[in-house]
Amino acid sequence: MASLVLLLVGLRRRKGHTYPPGPPQLPVIGNLFDLPTETPWIKYTEWAQQYGDIVSLNVGGTVIVVVNSVQAADDLLDKRGAKYIDRPPVPFFLVGEVHSSILMNWSFFVLIAPYTDGWRARRKHCVRGLRPRAVQQYQGTLTDKVRHFLKDVRAQPDAQAFRTHVEELQGAIIMSIVYGYDVSGPEDTYLTVARDANAIGQRHFSPGDTLVNALPFLAQLPEWLPGMGFHAVARIGARLGAKMVKDPYLLVKSRMEQGFARPSLTRDCLEELEQSGLAGDEEAETAIMESSGSLYLAGADTTLSTLTTMFAVLALHPGVQEKAQAELDAVVGRSRLPDFGDRPRLPYINAMCRELVRWRPVAPMSVPHAPLEDDVYNGYLIPKGAVVLTNIWAMMHDPAVYPDPDAYRPERFLFTDGKFKDDPRLAFAFGFGRRSCPANHLVDATLFIFVASLLSAFSVRKAKDAQGREIPVDGTHGGRVLSHPKDFKCLIVPRDADAEKLLKDIPDRS
Repeated sequence: MASLVLLLVGLRRRKGHTYPPGPPQLPVIGNLFDLPTETPWIKYTEWAQQYGDIVSLNVGGTVIVVVNSVQAADDLLDKRGAKYIDRPPVPFFLVGEVHSSILMNWSFFVLIAPYTDGWRARRKHCVRGLRPRAVQQYQGTLTDKVRHFLKDVRAQPDAQAFRTHVEELQGAIIMSIVYGYDVSGPEDTYLTVARDANAIGQRHFSPGDTLVNALPFLAQLPEWLPGMGFHAVARIGARLGAKMVKDPYLLVKSRMEQGFARPSLTRDCLEELEQSGLAGDEEAETAIMESSGSLYLAGADTTLSTLTTMFAVLALHPGVQEKAQAELDAVVGRSRLPDFGDRPRLPYINAMCRELVRWRPVAPMSVPHAPLEDDVYNGYLIPKGAVVLTNIWAMMHDPAVYPDPDAYRPERFLFTDGKFKDDPRLAFAFGFGRRSCPANHLVDATLFIFVASLLSAFSVRKAKDAQGREIPVDGTHGGRVLSHPKDFKCLIVPRDADAEKLLKDIPDRS
């Protein structure tokens, strides 16, 4: 025992190099009690101000390295990307492996899967379906789904119902693109499964979320012991994951056999498989099924946060809303709703979208990387297998780059003459290196058509209580893995008679 204590106390030094600085450690357990759970990006940003751009912690022998600056993240994860292409295991997601009754675990999920040949095949399918040219083909789908969303809001403008409408919209988009399936409503079976699976995944993803992530050996202990409740939760999550991956995939296959499968990423991949003579190849079909499931899971909850946050922005910043609507009226007019052809002439709308991504990044800590071998950076050792976190929040809120970073200001992305000014650093909101999220183009397109269409038809204001007083909207976010706006209410009303006519003329769902 004494030797174990000495080993763990000395974990900050190895092979002549020390680990990056960080908060003091306790013997054996290290920084176990320091790990933040709620909004961890805030605590890591505070530590960055105290310890520097790279901070390290130790939890029971596992080294966690937090990268807090764009320069360090670019140096490590982009320039040395081949070395940091792996993902560290999430012990909770592997708990299913100790239960023979579980059909699968979360290893199908491309975003968190380890670096293997199987991962490369699945990643290839995901990138193929989300490249810029492919996203252009989805513009009609995005426009159609957003307009149905507008009609739903008009039919049910309750001060909190917009959340349900946004959730249905995001699910409708991803299910249509990936599977050619039209959701039946907010309680659609496929949406419900994805929502439940996401909820379990997000609650048990980060090192500080559950004890088994910090102390993996707990997965081998009997389930009847106190504190072992994660076993039951893991079984539920594994079954949801299996259902989420298999059911919509089998639906597409069934429709293809019957000859009426609609265009979708899954159908396209299966048709290519047939043309190559590999139809029925179990490994190839599993790769397609799991890559589609990865897009389904990832898309079910990420953009949801961003779209919901826009309502808070509009309620908090009526001046921003007025500028955007003035631009829309000048470019699009009041006799139609905007489309993607209008985008080059709507710099302020584009700036609003960019600032939203910066102001409230949906994945403030991105997804952890793991080096395949020991690395040394600025004299500090980053050991093989370490959990390397990138603090996107700190990068997007760096006051040296974005003055007054907590303020929402679209003007950051406009030149003095009003033309749109892009910022390549915003790509970092989707991660770094070879494991960055490939959905950035789809998110960008979705956000544009959503904001432009919403503001063409509606005005968003703070809701009022029974006494006629405005109900505050604070714009703050919570969460562990993804950042979500805290509950708020807002009033969504058609702008005028012209807007009412535009909403009325939107065709019903076919």
